[in-house]
Amino acid sequence: MAANFIGPRIKALREERNLSQDDLARLFGFKDRQTVSAIETGERRVTAEELMIAVEKLGASLDYFTDPFLLIGEGRFSWRQTNVGPQRLNAYERSAGRWIAAFRAIAPQVGRVAPLLRRALGLHKGSRFEDAMEAGERFVAEFELGDVPAARLAEVMERELGILVLHVNAFDGISGAACRLPELDVVLINRHEVGGRRHFDLAHELFHILTWDAMPPEHSEEARETGGNRVEQLANNFASAVLMPAAVLDRFGDWAAIPERELPARLNAAADALLVTASALKWRLVALDRLKPAAARAVPDATLRNNGRDVAPVPPPPLFSKPFLEVIALAVDQGRVSARRAAGLVDLTVDELDDLLTTHGVPSPLEL
Repeated sequence: MAANFIGPRIKALREERNLSQDDLARLFGFKDRQTVSAIETGERRVTAEELMIAVEKLGASLDYFTDPFLLIGEGRFSWRQTNVGPQRLNAYERSAGRWIAAFRAIAPQVGRVAPLLRRALGLHKGSRFEDAMEAGERFVAEFELGDVPAARLAEVMERELGILVLHVNAFDGISGAACRLPELDVVLINRHEVGGRRHFDLAHELFHILTWDAMPPEHSEEARETGGNRVEQLANNFASAVLMPAAVLDRFGDWAAIPERELPARLNAAADALLVTASALKWRLVALDRLKPAAARAVPDATLRNNGRDVAPVPPPPLFSKPFLEVIALAVDQGRVSARRAAGLVDLTVDELDDLLTTHGVPSPLEL
């Protein structure tokens, strides 16, 4: 069996069953655990006979080892969440893994190959917060994100960096995630969060993607715009700088000179213009020394909620993303997957998938 994901799945199942490599070697009839290690790392292929032994002895289905539309033992996730238990988070991770695995399997078949090289930021755990902010400012300039970086950030991540961005329906409390595969980077964003938080989550997860090798993030982190461990603080400073460059903020005037009673309204208006939350803007101004900490703390949180509105003003973005749906549509059009199978992979009916393609402006190959 040539599929290179079988080894990692054997390893994942072995660890789930609390078996050692020596245990697995005895189960397969190998002389030593080195053969198991070579299989798990992909250095050695699994024969058809060995695969059937794994099915029988480990009590897993054949699909568990061979279905390309599963993500088992490969992807590493880092979730931004609030009060979501491990069991629920892991269940959602399995669902998200199916969408990611589907894209990974189908994209190369329709000519959408992953970038040969990955971009990386030259930062590490010892970097200063000022270094992270400078990196954010340089990112905006290099990729010409303009005066409202949030408006084009997802597009640049997809088109320029080859990062798959998916807007998803997630449990309440899940803000988003970064996912690292050997050949693919993915960012998931809960599309039902308010726009400013979605954009902050996107920029925050971008930092994790660009620094994953130097400082791998935790599997789960508390979703917040300030605080957290050292890596999360660096990520927050980078995200704030990407979304709110200093030169753009200075065009709104002298923040320190704004009377206290007028400050909430000015923060809300500027945050709306930049597509960020007023709370994130407030603390970005403090970090830039444009606003004193005492003045920031004097602004009641309630006056900044939803940027001063009773409800979020903008409807959520459509499910998934246009590049993702383009790959699905091409696969159906080329006969690589049936319409029903394609819809099932993304947990939709065929009718719902057809409507979603139209929403994203993707020509639909579905025959309804």
